[in-house]
Amino acid sequence: QLQFVESGGGLVQPGGSLRLSCVTSGRNLDSKGIGWFRQAPGKEHEGVSCISRSDFATYYADSVKGRFRISRDNAKNTVYLQMNSLKPEDTAVYYCAADSSTYLGFAPHYYEYWGQGTQVTVSS
Repeated sequence: QLQFVESGGGLVQPGGSLRLSCVTSGRNLDSKGIGWFRQAPGKEHEGVSCISRSDFATYYADSVKGRFRISRDNAKNTVYLQMNSLKPEDTAVYYCAADSSTYLGFAPHYYEYWGQGTQVTVSS
């Protein structure tokens, strides 16, 4: 069983930055692709970014491209999401999720394990 602890969320002003962390326990991270997703109140669940398990290929939603950067440190069983130039529309609960395949994308049915989420609020 793979479990996650997400952290790093909080309240930030527009234009600010946050770094989210997703730390896994139970199994090593290096066999999993990892995705970050978010859900804002009244909106659908959406994919934000993902990183492959092997060649560290990355993929971003158009809405965050150029502002967010995903990275991973398998030695620490941790995946990061660096979020810069934050906007009010980035406000949401952010979740990390893991899949065991080579899939790189946001289709949720590929992801077997999900974290509990961390709240990000962008507001002045």
